[in-house]
This record gives sequence, C-alpha cells and structure tokens, in this order.
Amino acid sequence: MAQVALRRPDERTKALHDTMAELLGMDEPRQRLAAEMSGLGIHYDLGEGHPLLGRRMPDLDLVTANGPLRVFTLLHDARPVLLNLREPGGLDLTSWADRVQLVDADYAGEWELPALGRVAAPAAVLIRPDGYVAWVGDGTDTGLRDALTTWFGSS
Repeated sequence: MAQVALRRPDERTKALHDTMAELLGMDEPRQRLAAEMSGLGIHYDLGEGHPLLGRRMPDLDLVTANGPLRVFTLLHDARPVLLNLREPGGLDLTSWADRVQLVDADYAGEWELPALGRVAAPAAVLIRPDGYVAWVGDGTDTGLRDALTTWFGSS
C-alpha cells in the first residue's frame, strides 16, 4: 500500500517520495525496508533468547565433512534440520532421527541478518521446514528437547 501511495502525482506525495529516496540512499533504512518487503523481517515470538530465534535462517555457505553446502539446500526436502556448528556429536537427536536431519558443519564469517544486523554466532540451530529458527543453542542442549517435542512430536 505504501508503494502505491508513493505513486500519487500530488506535491505532498512528491515531497514524501523525495524523503524516501534520500532515506533509501542510506544502508540501514534500505536494508530494513528490503527485509520487510522480502519477508526476511518477519519475526515469530518464540520466547526469549538469541535474536535469530523465530526469524528466517540466513542462507549461509557451510563447510561439512562432505564438502561445501548452502543452508537452503538442506531445506529442499521440507524436513527440519538441526544444524550443529560446534564439535560433532555434541547433540543427541536419536529419538527424532526419523523426523529431523542432523548436520554437523562449520561457518566462517560474521552472522549478519536483514533488519537486525550483526548477531552472535550460535552453537546450533533447529530450523523448521519453512526455514524459520525454532531453537538456538549456546553450546548446551538446554531447551532442545522441548523445542523438538513442540515442533516435531514426542520422542
């Protein structure tokens, strides 16, 4: 609606258009608006925790034992993914292994999210099939069992 409103030919709208053009020349407003328009600014309230919780997982370039891989490639099968970004074998997914894919990987780089900017790199992330983050690990599995049960059924 805002984009359509900015197309009106009156003087007030032209003044608003000029202001918007000036703002979009700046990085932060442009990134925030792009995140909102693309849906990457959507945030589901899944409780307190890491800023990534309830947001769309960024499509990172990962390094796995089988070679390089992009996060969104893991979502092609529409299955949830538990992405372990620390020491392999640190997370137990045995009871959900038939429903959730466990991937051990590394990511070298900063975590920068649309509409948020830089965030601390998580130790692990549980990604729903729609690409949104259901749980973020801080080096422990605290809360993982609850998140797995909530989103993917009991063990």
